[in-house]
Amino acid sequence: MSVLDLEKEIIEDFELFDEWEEKYQYIIEIGQKLPPLDDKYKLDENKIKGCQSSVWLHAYAKDGLVYFEADSDSTFVKGEIALLIKVLSGQPAAEVVNAPLAFIDTIGLRQHIAVTRANGLSSMIKQMKLYAVGMNSKQ
Repeated sequence: MSVLDLEKEIIEDFELFDEWEEKYQYIIEIGQKLPPLDDKYKLDENKIKGCQSSVWLHAYAKDGLVYFEADSDSTFVKGEIALLIKVLSGQPAAEVVNAPLAFIDTIGLRQHIAVTRANGLSSMIKQMKLYAVGMNSKQ
């Protein structure tokens, strides 16, 4: 599926909820389904700078596509990174770099989290796109 198709799917999932508290809980549930990150990737070099919580992100390329794996010590932040992985992992590097990620604002995520969490979310996005830029230049 394309980035835009995956974003649309997430937006449709979130339209099932009326209250932000329900969306918040759903994000936590999404994070709980994220496969655990191998401890060998929980290194300082894989830790995302600018996040209030600890977030580790591992990226690799396979068959011309970029893949992401991640973990966090915060259940909510783990849900945020899981949403980003759902949209960006398994995509061509150029698609990751150019992904609009409009679903974040459409589902109300950015406006319902604290400024420090919003900064952390931006840091996660920035790091994923930087990995993709690096992989794109190697191809």
